[in-house]
Amino acid sequence: MNLVLLGPPGSGKGTQAGQLSAAYRAPAIATGDILRAQREAGTTLGLEVRRYMDSGELVPDALVIDLIRHRLHEPDTEHGFILDGFPRTVAQAQVLDQMLAELQEPIDRVLYLQIGRDALMNRLGHRYLCPTCGSVYSLSAEEARGPRTCTRDGAPLTQRSDDRPDIIAHRIDVFLQQTAPLIDYYRGQGKLLLIDADRTPAEVSVAMTRVLSSNSSVNSMA
Repeated sequence: MNLVLLGPPGSGKGTQAGQLSAAYRAPAIATGDILRAQREAGTTLGLEVRRYMDSGELVPDALVIDLIRHRLHEPDTEHGFILDGFPRTVAQAQVLDQMLAELQEPIDRVLYLQIGRDALMNRLGHRYLCPTCGSVYSLSAEEARGPRTCTRDGAPLTQRSDDRPDIIAHRIDVFLQQTAPLIDYYRGQGKLLLIDADRTPAEVSVAMTRVLSSNSSVNSMA
């Protein structure tokens, strides 16, 4: 099954992509992870990516599309894939549709994780990451004042450079302005499924599995 996960920053796309990957035995292709790897690589491309990401701006289509095109041609996508963070604009979606038509692997369903702005600000402001294993933690203000270590490997937890309140607000604004039109784009294709993401990850995962395994009509809320 070929899926796209849409949603604003902090809506849980990465977590749910991992769950879907395990359930459908298809790779979760996280554009954000690919871009962050390029940013940390220190290459010319990586420095260009860093400039956009650290300011909360979308990375230009040409850069993202080159990376995604290469990834979709890898052997592990033969039986399906889950795209997390791509496409981010209607222009990218149109190019993606063209690429997938050439591969004869069209998108089956698009899941949009819906959650309010206040909830997003709260989530992202308290998000901490393990740099070793990639685990994500949501710490309260009190918990954040204490030792911040990963429960799996003991590594010190860190926050992403773009998880500052001012950058968070800007990222949400960028999403609403440039990415939200994708909702109408995929609704027009009859592929959109709306998911209430303002609940626990486990509850969201159950809702996604249920709606994908049922004959629910598109554009419905799960």
